[in-house]
Amino acid sequence: MTCVISKEDTAEIITKLREKVQELREELENLKMAKPQFNDSAALEEKNFSVRKPIAEMSAEVVDSNPYSRLMALQRMGIVENYAQIRDKTVAVVGVGGVGSVTAEMLVRCGVGKLILFDYDKVELANMNRLFFQPHQSGLSKVEAAAATLSGINPDVRIETHNYNITLLEHFDHFVSRINEGSLSNGQVELVLCCVDNFEARIAINRACNEVNQVWFESGVSENAVSCHMQLMYPGRTACFECLPPMIVSMGVDEKTLKREGVCAASLPTTMAMVSSLLVQNTLKWLLEFGHVSSYVGYNALRDHFHHQDLKPNPECDDKFCRQRQKERRDQLEALNLPRNAPWNAEMIEDQKLNDKSSERQLEHQKKLAELEAEFAQYGGFEVHEEEQDESSQPNKNVVEASSKLQPKNLDRSKDQVKVNENDTIDDLSARLRGL
Repeated sequence: MTCVISKEDTAEIITKLREKVQELREELENLKMAKPQFNDSAALEEKNFSVRKPIAEMSAEVVDSNPYSRLMALQRMGIVENYAQIRDKTVAVVGVGGVGSVTAEMLVRCGVGKLILFDYDKVELANMNRLFFQPHQSGLSKVEAAAATLSGINPDVRIETHNYNITLLEHFDHFVSRINEGSLSNGQVELVLCCVDNFEARIAINRACNEVNQVWFESGVSENAVSCHMQLMYPGRTACFECLPPMIVSMGVDEKTLKREGVCAASLPTTMAMVSSLLVQNTLKWLLEFGHVSSYVGYNALRDHFHHQDLKPNPECDDKFCRQRQKERRDQLEALNLPRNAPWNAEMIEDQKLNDKSSERQLEHQKKLAELEAEFAQYGGFEVHEEEQDESSQPNKNVVEASSKLQPKNLDRSKDQVKVNENDTIDDLSARLRGL
């Protein structure tokens, strides 16, 4: 019996075979790229890893098996009132690259309740000069690779991932809904952390957060990798990203014109770790309500120099939601009989000025001075001694006063005179005196 196949049937069969071959090729490629996931128990056992069981509540018990004992010690030492409340907090991290991945890892190690990760890029071998990602994760999406690693570090943290570009219209609305409804209580997240590397995404985050009145932190590293910054964005109270736009934005330059073929921005893991640390440190202070949350911190690695700025909102900001939040804030202040208007500028805030504003810090200085006076009474008391200072480099006033009071009478000043350096604290001076 002879079977005759028409040309049409032959063409159809060949097409189906080609489709099947393509499917098999894709499946084979996926198998080659497949790597053990850290939240996969079987894979972990095979690789001699062990995954700890989730812990219901944070404990301050000092035992080797307690991953939270050193964090809870902050509570015992009076730094925070209730550290365990961090497990109720949700933080969204936008951009899981050199800064965002390290930021996410720090938050997971600190025990934050939930992380929402946004990124659309893949891990590349070119990323290996940075922290966090590993060569075997090359080719995986950054959010999935990060989620797997983070789950292995702390299985108590809920991790939600979104592998898309937030600047695209079809994704922007979903991004807004997740920061507005993605918390553990299905409400607004506590903070959004911007760790992206382009202005377009920063503008998208800025407009989303202004729209829903969401507090967020913006961060960045310079193209030459030796400078970085972190800025608090509090709608209506601080400048938003469009109040003081970078020159590239204000000039209307298309960012794509700057990304030429073969041009690569520098990247140092040290600088990225620095800005990540600043970002998470201020995030913890915001979430747990302790210390001073910085409005803006800049760091220059070439000079190891930090500077602070207080950035006030621009009444003529291009973003309509920013102007709306400013009006709401003015109305709120008016209802409290407080001044509505303040001049718009970028006010420099020196570290010294911040210290002088803190009455609690001054009380602490006075207490330490009294303790030191009592301790050094055995040397016959103290006499006032002040060295001439150049007005342009005056040290901390409290430290000068401490130095004036704490010069033991029986010291030979020609040999053992205590010097006051510009950055001395009371503790520095105390240690120096005790070494005499």
